[in-house]
Amino acid sequence: MRNFYFTAWLCISVFLSFSSKAVDCSTDTIGLCSPTVEEIIDEVITETIEHEADGITITTTTETTTTTTTVTNENSLDILDGDNDYVTSKYEGDMDVDWGGQGPASMPSGSSCYNLGTDKCAMITGSGNSTSTMGVDNMGTTFINTVDISDLNITHGGETNYSIKVDKRDSQDSVYMHITGKDGNTNVFSGTDILSASGTNSGYQSYESGFDFSGSITTVIIEVGGRDINLAIGPLFDDVQVQVLYNVINTIVTQSITSVEMFIALNIDTPEEIINVVEDVFEANEPIETDQGFILEPIEIDEPTYETVEIEIEEIEIAEIEIAELEIEAEIETEIEINEIEEPMEEIETIEEPIEETVEEPTEEVEEIEETTKESEPEIEETTEEVEEVEEVKEEPKEKEESKTEPKKEEQKKESSKEKAVKKIMKKIDDKQRYDSANQMKTLIVMQVLGNSKSFFDSQKILNDREGFFTNATLPDTVISDNNIASYYLFVGSEGLMNDMIDSQWQTDLE
Repeated sequence: MRNFYFTAWLCISVFLSFSSKAVDCSTDTIGLCSPTVEEIIDEVITETIEHEADGITITTTTETTTTTTTVTNENSLDILDGDNDYVTSKYEGDMDVDWGGQGPASMPSGSSCYNLGTDKCAMITGSGNSTSTMGVDNMGTTFINTVDISDLNITHGGETNYSIKVDKRDSQDSVYMHITGKDGNTNVFSGTDILSASGTNSGYQSYESGFDFSGSITTVIIEVGGRDINLAIGPLFDDVQVQVLYNVINTIVTQSITSVEMFIALNIDTPEEIINVVEDVFEANEPIETDQGFILEPIEIDEPTYETVEIEIEEIEIAEIEIAELEIEAEIETEIEINEIEEPMEEIETIEEPIEETVEEPTEEVEEIEETTKESEPEIEETTEEVEEVEEVKEEPKEKEESKTEPKKEEQKKESSKEKAVKKIMKKIDDKQRYDSANQMKTLIVMQVLGNSKSFFDSQKILNDREGFFTNATLPDTVISDNNIASYYLFVGSEGLMNDMIDSQWQTDLE
């Protein structure tokens, strides 16, 4: 049984981005944009694989950033209606009160408004021919109304739509509609429509149109003007309405993080042989992710050549020589240090000898000891003689041992640096990979390098088969007849049992 006592982490990050619909509406857009919703989803998927002793823990973390952009068309409603809080009653479009402007004007009512109704209306009575405040030529009278719409926060363009009712009784008269949009003091757009030119017998008409703009606007200036040529009944108008349609872009960004953890238990009881095979597969192949899942592709390994192996051996030889030189230098240094230490030790010994001679021992005690030891002297001499003999005997084997060891040193051959290098190269080859094709070739090349037989790899002659060596003759009694009954029981019977076993796995009790 084999256990894994290591932990490894593998992190894989994937960035995904997709949108449901593209938004084509910027500050430079003139007019109204098409209402749309754009959703951009950015996903960063991080997968962490943790290898443990009893299994694998896979943690998948998904960071999702959703950007939703919505484009809508908003309506200001009638900015000339006092109920919408843009203007006061004085400046409403029902023309009950004069807006003010350039040239003479009149505010008739009742039957004097003709087809415009019995309430009040506005009449252009000026016959002058000049340029209006808004830059319109052939102007005799103008009605000007400035409306503040900054509360709408218009920043992405849009359009202004207007409607006006006009009753021109004299065909020689003229009437026009002009609108200017400003962002602060900057003109954003300026548009003029000639409702009824001089010489046109338009009578009573209701006119509708508009002007596109881009960017931001804060103020709308409305100018209605014209000329009364015959000074009889000038152009009449009433019920002026102006609406501002504008683009609004809203962007909402939401983020979410989800984490999913999955544990895969390893089969600890798997035989070591199977585990070794699996490890060999992953060592020789690299997993690559595709649209259809992970596939294994072989890892490319450069085949060894005779030249590469020679270079590797030379490098190892050079390294061995350098190491040997360093060892020799170290030995020389140690010998020098030992010699320096031994010399003072000899001096110390020579100094100690005369000190022993100068010591005076008591004579009386020496005489007593000599008398007592005279009797035992013969025994001591015998023992000393025996000790000397033993020492001589002991010394003889040493000489014999030395003589035995000396031939061995002579017999031992020093390994060449090339042989040492070859051994190191062979040790680097793992036992599992020893029978790999590349390592087999490397082993063969190493053998040839040792034998200095590079010519082994030269093209060799192919041996031809000898003609007539093989014949079609057969030996008698070499054909063994089949046992049909045994074959039936062996193959047909076993196959039937196997099919029954397989079918039994998928049958369900429907009762």
